[in-house]
Amino acid sequence: MASTMKNLLAATSAGILLVALAACTPDVGSGTSTDSAAGGDAGSCSNTIVHPDAPQVSVWAWYPNINTVVDMFNKSHDNVQVCWSNAGQGGDEYAKFSTAIAAGTGAPDVIMLEAEVLPGFEIQNALVDLSQHGADKVKGNFSDGAWKDVSSGSSVYAIPVDGGPMAMIYRADIFKKYGIAIPTTWDEYAAAAQKLKDAGGPFMGDFGSNVPAWFTALMTQNGQTAWDYDSSNPQSIGIKLNDAGSQKVASYWQDLVSKKLVDTQDQFTTDYVAGLANGSYATYVSAAWAPGYLTGAGGAATGGAEWQVAPLPQWDASKPVSVNWGGSTFAVTTQAKDKDLSSTVAMELYASQEELQDGIDTQTIFPLNQQVLTSQSFADAPIAFFNGQKANGEVYIPAENAYPGYTYSPFTTYYYSELTKSMVSIIDGSKTGPQALDDLQSTMTEYAKSQGFTVK
Repeated sequence: MASTMKNLLAATSAGILLVALAACTPDVGSGTSTDSAAGGDAGSCSNTIVHPDAPQVSVWAWYPNINTVVDMFNKSHDNVQVCWSNAGQGGDEYAKFSTAIAAGTGAPDVIMLEAEVLPGFEIQNALVDLSQHGADKVKGNFSDGAWKDVSSGSSVYAIPVDGGPMAMIYRADIFKKYGIAIPTTWDEYAAAAQKLKDAGGPFMGDFGSNVPAWFTALMTQNGQTAWDYDSSNPQSIGIKLNDAGSQKVASYWQDLVSKKLVDTQDQFTTDYVAGLANGSYATYVSAAWAPGYLTGAGGAATGGAEWQVAPLPQWDASKPVSVNWGGSTFAVTTQAKDKDLSSTVAMELYASQEELQDGIDTQTIFPLNQQVLTSQSFADAPIAFFNGQKANGEVYIPAENAYPGYTYSPFTTYYYSELTKSMVSIIDGSKTGPQALDDLQSTMTEYAKSQGFTVK
């Protein structure tokens, strides 16, 4: 069993490659290089060290405004200094981290990780349980759902920073032109899609095969509880991917695809962004980070478009469910020289009012800290992308506060790869939605067993 689990860890670390969240675009920024962090494992700093006599904690992170926030942190802390470097975004950083785990050296003290990859690194004993280093003192800064995303059982493996409560971004100009009412349910969404097609209008939306996390969120919205996993019992997992609710979601989108009511363009591509800009799509079902992505992608999706946002359509309007797509965290690695000091950085970086305000002003992330989410100024802020709509207070804050959290598996990468194949089969019609999920259930069950897991 130990040998099999070791093979799993190797496969997990070698295969980490996730769909990059557009909200987290890399931006090394400018800064003054200094000596490398303690031990030199994480490379040279890309920022100024304000208090050179203070101990340094090395941090890998890729937020666009991270250099500004690090400078703020270092100016306000004379007991510790952050030595930041950009090791790449998402999969690029994860590959370097995996190499450092295998080598037993070279990892930073603190690392930015998307919540969905935490269990894969937890099972490699690469992350520190922050519940042993004071995490409870900041738990109240976050919603229950945000905290669940970084927890497993009684352990806490990261501190949430930003998230992706989902909503429906729509073209108000297109809705007005074709007399489309804002859909509150997915049935209404399908009816609107048919009305648009009958009138010679654009696609209602898109079902791309390269967004498995998006599809997972929509199945979760209809009751899917995919994984029963607790890091305190790491060799056991429950898998449930083909329940009736999930099959209904898969059939729903296959029906829209077959009737050509939605497109099947891969998202996060030049062509897709151009389609959003030129009115090829009436909606973009996405997350709170989408405005930052769309404006950051050359601003291509903003010219002349009248964007607004509404709550995510529901499968059952009487039982609304909030879901999340994406989000980043700060975790402490087991290679950290001083785990208490590193935990302090993980908890206090991107936590002050000044740092959070900078994150808000850049419009690239949706902060999860309750200092922001309970702020009237944040809720009432008119969002330029949405033509002055108070999107935070009207849509995104309620969605985040209602989000119940999610249990991720230790092999998210493999699951996303297989789910992508399932989505392709739904799009090309080679399988029905239920057939695709039945096969996915079998594939993931056999994979888990082959890697040494006991499947509940």
